[in-house]
Amino acid sequence: MICIADEVRSDFPILEQEVHGKPLIYLDNGASSQKPLAVLDALRDYYENHHANVHRGAHTLSNRATDAYEGARDKVARFVNAAAREEIVFTRNATEAINLVAYSWGLSNLQPGDEIILSVMEHHSNLVPWQIIAQKTGALIKYVQLNEREEFDWESFQSLLCGKTKLIAVVHVSNTLGCINPVAEIAAEAGKYGAKVLVDSCQSVPHMPIDVQALGCDWLVASGHKMCGPTGIGFLYGKKELLNSMPPFLGGGEMIDEVFLTHSTYGQLPHKFEAGTPAIGEAIALGAAVDYLTSIGMEVIHRYEQELTAYLLAKLGKIPDLRIYGPQPKVNGKGRAALAAFNVAGIHSSDLSTLLDHEGVAIRSGHHCTQPLHRLLKVSGSARASLYFYNTRAEIDTFVAALQETIDFFRI
Repeated sequence: MICIADEVRSDFPILEQEVHGKPLIYLDNGASSQKPLAVLDALRDYYENHHANVHRGAHTLSNRATDAYEGARDKVARFVNAAAREEIVFTRNATEAINLVAYSWGLSNLQPGDEIILSVMEHHSNLVPWQIIAQKTGALIKYVQLNEREEFDWESFQSLLCGKTKLIAVVHVSNTLGCINPVAEIAAEAGKYGAKVLVDSCQSVPHMPIDVQALGCDWLVASGHKMCGPTGIGFLYGKKELLNSMPPFLGGGEMIDEVFLTHSTYGQLPHKFEAGTPAIGEAIALGAAVDYLTSIGMEVIHRYEQELTAYLLAKLGKIPDLRIYGPQPKVNGKGRAALAAFNVAGIHSSDLSTLLDHEGVAIRSGHHCTQPLHRLLKVSGSARASLYFYNTRAEIDTFVAALQETIDFFRI
């Protein structure tokens, strides 16, 4: 196995520190990834040398800032293979992107009796907005269940589709189950009923090649901080004709064409959805993150993480009384994302994560913003180790050894 991590570790200075006197092993990438020097340098360079407001001035700094900001949009568009740069809207995060679609398209298009299809594994950010919109419009939400492998149940999905289906909003990769959902097939089925499809790709865009045209989705959302970018920036991809038909989400500066005391007209895409001063430096740094990931290669990252996933699950599978949620990988880690949510019988997940932290190991514990899924699994929460391309087999070995010691401590 080619270890990408050996080549890139030095790009991530935060990984060189110690925690409680132990080398940091960061396995909480599903929550947020670390940032390479190229991204940190881009953010600092913008604020030190080029900062000005965008789209508003004729002076040199404003022109530089605008070029860099819009250049970042071009990079994101190429990264996900959007058909046009206008199909990329910058948002604060994926949550805001979903809310944009919910309040703009949802309130304008959903009516009493219309049906929205979600899955039981959705992140709260892809549940709560649609619950609010359903209450406001009278639409009905239906949920795709899990199959026996604890993944998206295709038969359940097909049984819910009907002429009343107007929207399917589904996560690409579950942040708890680790399953990779068949979003291209979902979009193809939705098209037979004229239903729109939104894909939450927060756990897929950072880890595998994404082609929105091949997926066939109407919207796709992602957060920059999970893909080596800074916090406070995310993006919405939407088909151009669909975005053009949607009313603005927020009103104010930047998103207008002309403003009168009696009415206003709105700007062209994508600015119609980017009210106010945007996160300029963060968008530019997101562009740097895209450059960085592209230089490694998303297919290379995906293959490496598949091998890490198989190794992690094999190691965890040898620990007695440990239950991993989600499907087993088909072959060599394929069919699963590089994360494992688990519980150990008789030990609370927060106790595991607290003691592991004293060994320098950072994992997640809690419900991972998937409370309905955890209730379905009959647990209040779980521990979660989530990997990225800068993690190594040696780190997995250290984590698993520390986990076994922690379990033994509680068993005394």
